[in-house]
Amino acid sequence: MGAISEAIAGAARAAGAEITTGASVSHILMNESPAGPRAIGAVLANGEEVRARTVISCADPKRTFLGLVGEAHLPTEFASAVRGIAMQGCSMKINLALDGLPNFRAIPGGNLQPHHKTTMHICPDIDYVEHAWDDAKYGRPSERPLVEMTIPTTYDDSIAPPGKHIMGIFLQYTPYKLRDANWHDAKEAYADRVMDLIEEYAPGFKSLVRHRQVLSPLDLEEIYGLTGGNIFHGEMSLGQLYFMRPVPGWARYRTPVRGLYLCGSGTHPGGGVMGAPGYNAAREILRDWKRGLAG
Repeated sequence: MGAISEAIAGAARAAGAEITTGASVSHILMNESPAGPRAIGAVLANGEEVRARTVISCADPKRTFLGLVGEAHLPTEFASAVRGIAMQGCSMKINLALDGLPNFRAIPGGNLQPHHKTTMHICPDIDYVEHAWDDAKYGRPSERPLVEMTIPTTYDDSIAPPGKHIMGIFLQYTPYKLRDANWHDAKEAYADRVMDLIEEYAPGFKSLVRHRQVLSPLDLEEIYGLTGGNIFHGEMSLGQLYFMRPVPGWARYRTPVRGLYLCGSGTHPGGGVMGAPGYNAAREILRDWKRGLAG
């Protein structure tokens, strides 16, 4: 995935784009006029102003409008709709550095096999998923979560030392708000339980783990700016899809603020590694430029 991002960045630079990373944005720069507010750039956390003909946000709708724009610049009804977006995440990420490949009971062998190159799940049946969700409904991380595992080093061995591997674990369900605990205090102990679960299916797995990184829903918010720790920038539920994403009446990437567009997973068609929201947003922005509306 990093190579894909770099390829996109390289194409942008070749077309004349300047890319700055590691620069936190304090707020979107606004110009008030009788015609209403217009986005004219961004103010960075260090105070630097970056002026722009068009401002395009890939942050989630709540962070964009309630944080970077501010409700004072938004129609009351629109701001209320944004506040109402369901955006509490329920997933956790665990990244592992392994000394070898897991040896699963179902398909024995620690040598590279076809299943190691797939997305592997611990999810025996529908009842298992139902029980996992029942825990989360009451503010507890799933006792036995749905676990999804991938090993990218089985495709690209250059990202780890010889004979070593990287495993990414995506698991559900871990509610953003815990009833009787704080994620900062509870995440490592919970990750231990996840390791025990995988050990049941792959004996000796825990002994392979050289290092791990645990990212709770709270970490996803605090480190990566995902409101509520939601990786999809809002629930992918029926009431928040299609013409109702991010909110009814604003599903075509434009916003009530002139010159400001959304292009992230909080817009149609939603989250998932596909690039469709950005592609669609770019198409609409180009149309507005041709009509003299975006600049």
